[in-house]
Amino acid sequence: EDLAQLIFDLKQINPNAQVSVKLVSSSGIGTIAAGVAKAYADKIVVSGADGGTGAAAYTSIKYAGNPFEIGLAEVHDTLKANNLRGFVHVQTDGGLKTGLDIVKAAILGAESFAFGTTALVVIGCRILRICHLNRCSAGIATQEKALREHFTGSVQRVVNYFTLLAHDVRVILADLGYQRLEDIIGQRHLLEVIDNDFAKKFNFDLMLRQIDGINTCQVKSNKPFDDNAFEKSLITKVKTTIKNPNHKTILHEKIRNTHRSFGTLISHEVTKYYGNKGLEKDSIQIFLTGVSGQSLGAFLNHGISIHLKGSANDYIGKGMHGGKIAISHPKSGLALGGNTCLYGATGGTLYVAGRVGGRFAVRNSGALTIVEGAGDHACEYMTGGTVVILGDIGINFGAGMTGGVAFIYDPQKEFIDKMNQELIQALRIDTYYEDEGRSYLKQILNDYFVETQSVKAKMILDNFRSTLRHFWMVIPKNTKFRLSHD
Repeated sequence: EDLAQLIFDLKQINPNAQVSVKLVSSSGIGTIAAGVAKAYADKIVVSGADGGTGAAAYTSIKYAGNPFEIGLAEVHDTLKANNLRGFVHVQTDGGLKTGLDIVKAAILGAESFAFGTTALVVIGCRILRICHLNRCSAGIATQEKALREHFTGSVQRVVNYFTLLAHDVRVILADLGYQRLEDIIGQRHLLEVIDNDFAKKFNFDLMLRQIDGINTCQVKSNKPFDDNAFEKSLITKVKTTIKNPNHKTILHEKIRNTHRSFGTLISHEVTKYYGNKGLEKDSIQIFLTGVSGQSLGAFLNHGISIHLKGSANDYIGKGMHGGKIAISHPKSGLALGGNTCLYGATGGTLYVAGRVGGRFAVRNSGALTIVEGAGDHACEYMTGGTVVILGDIGINFGAGMTGGVAFIYDPQKEFIDKMNQELIQALRIDTYYEDEGRSYLKQILNDYFVETQSVKAKMILDNFRSTLRHFWMVIPKNTKFRLSHD
């Protein structure tokens, strides 16, 4: 369900978009591949255990997954057995190096082939596994000017490697009696088991079987059947504003949980005219009542404001770039948001006058958000933006967080035990950065109250001198930061 929603969201932005459900080679992934093909995926990547970039942990490199051949054969066969092979493109990776690797992968069902480790090594990577520390001595995975001067790679090295690789493939194809790589995709009869004692210990019957049917993708795009008619009906109502930025549009609509990715199509229309710059603030204001489906405001652009009286499902503000989403509840006063809100957001504002689920603001790199409680793994891999949580949170807060700032209201003094302290530190605002932190927090809480009429926000603001001492300000260790609010 989550994979289907993600693919649906991306295809609302661009119906012709090609959508990296990447599957690690293991037993049973054929079923998953069939599922994502039915969920409109265009390409399935079967990733083998070998290889891996320098950013991956040592344990991930050595002990995760099976060789690509096992998973690739299963995926190809399962798709064929379910009459789905013609709808998706199958790619593989996992330590591919030689022409023999490519030919073997094609025979097992791959149409294209991805390279990570080998290409990195060609341009000078030493596989030190410190990419995430910004200390790459080869000058590849770093923003440090002094370290980047050590980079010795060149385009020509990469061109030479792949030219030689292509030549290797052509020689092998010629030996087999073929001219094109496409002609051997899925042709299992070209494989034989090596006649030695080690190979005889294994049964390769499943990998070598030949199932009747199509061996390659036959369509440009595996298009979804759901055409999002609800939002399409509103496009004509906002066209005037999109074409004339001086005009403003205000809409009032009812939304249901079957209306997924609301706001994404409108953002797409704005982007077609103005790119990432979008429109002026509040050019398009949409007031909704009800319960929205998944991905409300996904990939939202500047100038679009969504005000929801009710609740929303998972992925609110996923990948949002600008604009504003404000959610409150007209009766209970407590709105709810689902899991994985603000996943990968680069900007914009999200206000939820209530709790949200797990993995809140994962990979947030620029959005401002205020909510009143969150589940486990909030702010995981966060690299920028501002997160304010005015209530309880789950465990493992801030794992892998390397940027941005978070304010946590913690009158019960439980937060420290729930944060992942590997990369972040929690400071008391009334002790550190008192003037700057206090002023900034009060400003954004005022904005939040104006948008949501939150009872909790009003209590905190009315007693700000005393409630301030219950806030933690969380920032990455040993980093410089600046508080700002657009």
